[in-house]
Amino acid sequence: MINKNQTEKMFSVNPADPSLHPVAEKVLNGIRLNKQDALAILNSNDIHFIGAMADYKKQQLNGRLVYFTVNKQINYTNICSVKCMVCAYAKSKHAKDAYTMSIDEIISELSQYGHELDEVHIVGGLNPELSFEYYTSMLAQIRAHFPSITIKAFTATEIGYFARLYKMDVKEVLLKLVDAGLNTMPGGGAELLSDPIRAKLFKGKESKDEWLKTHRIAHSIGIKTNATMLYGHIETDEDIISHLEQLRALQDETSGFLTFVPLTFHPANTPLEGKVHTPTGIRRLKIIALSRLYLDNFPHIKAYWVMLSEGITQIALHFGADDIDGTIGKERVTHAAGAQTPAGLSNQKMISMIKDAGYIPAQRNGEYKIIKIY
Repeated sequence: MINKNQTEKMFSVNPADPSLHPVAEKVLNGIRLNKQDALAILNSNDIHFIGAMADYKKQQLNGRLVYFTVNKQINYTNICSVKCMVCAYAKSKHAKDAYTMSIDEIISELSQYGHELDEVHIVGGLNPELSFEYYTSMLAQIRAHFPSITIKAFTATEIGYFARLYKMDVKEVLLKLVDAGLNTMPGGGAELLSDPIRAKLFKGKESKDEWLKTHRIAHSIGIKTNATMLYGHIETDEDIISHLEQLRALQDETSGFLTFVPLTFHPANTPLEGKVHTPTGIRRLKIIALSRLYLDNFPHIKAYWVMLSEGITQIALHFGADDIDGTIGKERVTHAAGAQTPAGLSNQKMISMIKDAGYIPAQRNGEYKIIKIY
């Protein structure tokens, strides 16, 4: 049984839900959680105790530091050959609002932020009109103009598409991108690591094993990556846990993931609008907490403020999250799906959000090297 005094000391509260007792014992003793533990967390209404466990685990790993970055998102094209049912951003090349940014436009947009940027985050649609040289030149020009910036670019979905379109293998694509300036990769395209769900919602994208393989290859050549999970559509609790289990297993193998980012699905302007219910704030906090407790080998868990709202993001810092992403500048993808959050936030706003939540802001680059602690 749980030592009551130890529980009070570590978690500050007592568990009201008996099903969380074995979970708490494992957390206190550093024992890895299993599927039954994860289900207990997702099905429990003892939200305060769940948060306390996750906060304890977070502070074991990162103390009271909460990370953010001064970054800019570049969504270089919205033309995409795949039509996912969860996407409001993709357009056909004939759509009146279709666009592709020139490299000069990308450099100009980044230049608006001077040389204050710590990271650029680059993702876009699967555009068959673009040459591979477009991507390598993009990276090389960014590196030339901003030599100290971390370039985080291209999801595993984009990498796999490049390999097929330009008749290279994934490793060759990655090595050429690294030569051009790539540092790290974002975690997009993971969606749910379930082939039945991918067949229903993400037709035309790679299989779950192909997504994992791309990250495995990236890790093998020294590219650190992120991982995401899109929830709030047709998934079950078991699907969520399976997703986390597969990521944890790959991290055991490679140690190549930097952070995990649970992403809340926004259905507006997608084929699923009106057919699914947006997860409640409590559900979002449970997912954050479960992520921190289950992914014991991931250094960081991100509360992505764009999808969560500023308020829930601050609460998420008490539920296991130790990163809130960055200033962003102008986010397009989630806002195309009806996000009501700002398109970007100021550096000072990020600092205030973290301090007001009771934590210590740590400005980082894309590889989690600390630039400044406030």
